[in-house]
Amino acid sequence: MKRRNFLSSSALAGLGLGMGCKTEIQEEKSDAIQTDHFQATVVSTWNNQKANEAAWKVIGQQGKAIDAVEAGVKIPEADPNDQSVGYGGRPDRDGNVTLDACIMDETGNAGSVCFLKNIKHPISVARKVMDETPHVLLAGQGAQEFALSKGFETENLLTEKSKEEWKKWLETAEYKPKINIELHDTIGMLALDEAQDLSGACTTSGLAYKLAGRVGDSPIIGAGLFVDNEVGAATSTGMGEAVLKSVGSFLVVELMRQGKTPAEACEEAVMRIVRKQPNYKEIQVGYLAMDRAGNVGAFAIQPGFVYAVTRNGNTEVIDAKSYLS
Repeated sequence: MKRRNFLSSSALAGLGLGMGCKTEIQEEKSDAIQTDHFQATVVSTWNNQKANEAAWKVIGQQGKAIDAVEAGVKIPEADPNDQSVGYGGRPDRDGNVTLDACIMDETGNAGSVCFLKNIKHPISVARKVMDETPHVLLAGQGAQEFALSKGFETENLLTEKSKEEWKKWLETAEYKPKINIELHDTIGMLALDEAQDLSGACTTSGLAYKLAGRVGDSPIIGAGLFVDNEVGAATSTGMGEAVLKSVGSFLVVELMRQGKTPAEACEEAVMRIVRKQPNYKEIQVGYLAMDRAGNVGAFAIQPGFVYAVTRNGNTEVIDAKSYLS
């Protein structure tokens, strides 16, 4: 009887332990994807307050995050005074303005274009790729032909200011990108809407005076941008080659999945580059991330990286922490 009682008790204890383990796992999974409190938020790299305002107009009217990020980044794309994005962007060393962009929604759908010429809004072409094709990435002439088939018009994107700077550069043709100038080359934007859905967009004219055909991280899903609606989203700015080699934005999101805050995840992703790239002092890379609750964090190699955060219609520009501060 004693043995039977012991076995019975052990069986019940084992059953209880098993049930306890199952409940604990379920709770851990729930904690990873559930947020009781969240705040609709728009964030973007650099001092892109006007872009945030355009995105917030969508969010503030109960609009979708995917529509907000497209509307937001179209602002610098159309600004001739922004020489790192779209119209007015600095050309490659052959004098051609070539554009890269990508967009990603809450379901994991994505679209991107690279080495696109003569189309002012590459982000909207990327959106068309996402919404109306079975593909993710279109490049070069194929991307332009697709854009024209969808009603986009060709335009000369090289402004006189950028043209004159390029001609001056040709006098020496010395290729030394300047930190936070030529490397200030991207707007990445993330948005969390009232339905607690995340989306992101990234668009750039790339490094000034790059080799013709060079493509950086900005149009590459997982490098310049990554969105996972269960966890959060991340985007990058700076030297695209370093971000590409480390699949940076995907890394940031996966670090958040493991429990790191957005700021901690961005810092660790930067440190991966610092530890592995001997010339890290000569480049800039910055990451910006947001989780499903609307918590935001950033980190960069060099000081000088700032980002804009908009909540409740109010925008604040924040200096990101950096490794070499």
